[in-house]
Amino acid sequence: MVAMTRDLARDVVAARADAIAESHDFPWDIYRTFCDLGLLGLPVPAEYGGIGASVLLQCLIAEEVAKVCSVSASLIAGPSLASYPIVLAGTDEQKQRYLPRLATGELQAAFALTEPNAGSDNAAMETRAVRDGDDYVIDGHKCFITRGNISGLLMVFAKTDPDAPKLSGISGFLVEQDVENGTPGIVVDRLERKMGQEASPTVALTFTGLRVPATAMLGAENEGMRALRALHKTRPLAAAVALGIGTGAYEYARDYLLERRQFGQPIAQFQAVQFMVADMAIKLEAARRLTYHAAIMADAGTGGRTAETSASMAKVLATDTAMAVTTDAVQLLGGYGYMKDFPVERRFRAAKLYQIVEGTNQIQRHIIANNVLFRR
Repeated sequence: MVAMTRDLARDVVAARADAIAESHDFPWDIYRTFCDLGLLGLPVPAEYGGIGASVLLQCLIAEEVAKVCSVSASLIAGPSLASYPIVLAGTDEQKQRYLPRLATGELQAAFALTEPNAGSDNAAMETRAVRDGDDYVIDGHKCFITRGNISGLLMVFAKTDPDAPKLSGISGFLVEQDVENGTPGIVVDRLERKMGQEASPTVALTFTGLRVPATAMLGAENEGMRALRALHKTRPLAAAVALGIGTGAYEYARDYLLERRQFGQPIAQFQAVQFMVADMAIKLEAARRLTYHAAIMADAGTGGRTAETSASMAKVLATDTAMAVTTDAVQLLGGYGYMKDFPVERRFRAAKLYQIVEGTNQIQRHIIANNVLFRR
């Protein structure tokens, strides 16, 4: 599958990468191609129509696509953020209802956790879900929701017990949304304007009197944050996409250095340039090994602090490396690197995103420090 994806990335995705980077339109053609090949079903167990791929295989596939197009890679890596929590905490009915359609790509899902006043601090969440008979009524605001305007399923987190300590009063809900005709109680407030990846829409959502059945709850009441235990499986994927972005920039810059001539010779002959390239290669290889290790730990199914720590370490190192490598790639190309006609510029912008998504790198360092110091 990795070889097939590599060929697909080279022969199909690469031809669309520049246009996707400059577009505000979702790349439905690439999405449908991935659907036809079953790539949206990678994280979904085979019993629900998916492939049931290991986290390591998913990382290898996402990395290959990210080398040429980060938006396209996010289409492969993104579904795990919805699929894994349903596999982990969903009822049999929820699994049967949603996982087969997530596997085929018929259904997209968005992860609605972040709020204007509750980014890294989930305990500050202000969205409320109040029990009313057989339903819950949800009111609140969510922001930075990836593909929240085109997803038929929203994984919404809300406080069901505002007096509970820390994170124990939060519940998750699987909310169905009619993206064509609208859903009473759900308003897409704003389509965000971003530094990059505009073709993958990011929106703000408002819930006003949104009524959902109690059966829509994901897991037990007040224990919604347990679904986030799946993040030790999804963070290696974010790391893998960042690796692909960095590797794509590195490979382009490396080839450029062998062709670009100054002072009568390829600029690859200059020691200052060689040392930059060596550092780029070292950083990428170290990040790749840690990312694969985190994926293997996630696949081992041990869970707990060890897998969580490895996932956070991989996410930090790979995304910081992608930012450093793409910055150096721009520098190595000089003025051309700053131009949109050269692909290192869009990779530079894409890399920044991955230091922020799935928990900022500062939060990852907090998780790592907390685990290695106090939770051994």
